[in-house]
Amino acid sequence: MIQERALKVVLVIVGLLFLAMAYPLLTMRLDEALQMMMSVYVTLGIFLLLAARKPSGYRSVIAFAAWSSFAHAAVMAVQAVYDVPKRVHFMVGVIAMVIIGVALIALSPAKLKVAEA
Repeated sequence: MIQERALKVVLVIVGLLFLAMAYPLLTMRLDEALQMMMSVYVTLGIFLLLAARKPSGYRSVIAFAAWSSFAHAAVMAVQAVYDVPKRVHFMVGVIAMVIIGVALIALSPAKLKVAEA
């Protein structure tokens, strides 16, 4: 019960953070690659907010959000090695994405058991 409540809180917070990327996406002139990445995160944010209602029905969305956060963190860590002026920016992003991924995996709902006939 407490785990599900915590998961719902995390889903709402992460969903709103990802959804907040819509503002810079719509108001700023950004690099095309950044626009594409942000549009995926905005969409994921919407689905995480939907998942907050009934997390057990959105296990694959939650897993995708967690594992894509780890992948994003890994790419940013490599970029931090090569782009020294932006290293702190990248490492803050790495830490944030790892925290998101760990929280989602740790709180992920158990697989639903199908009743045997």
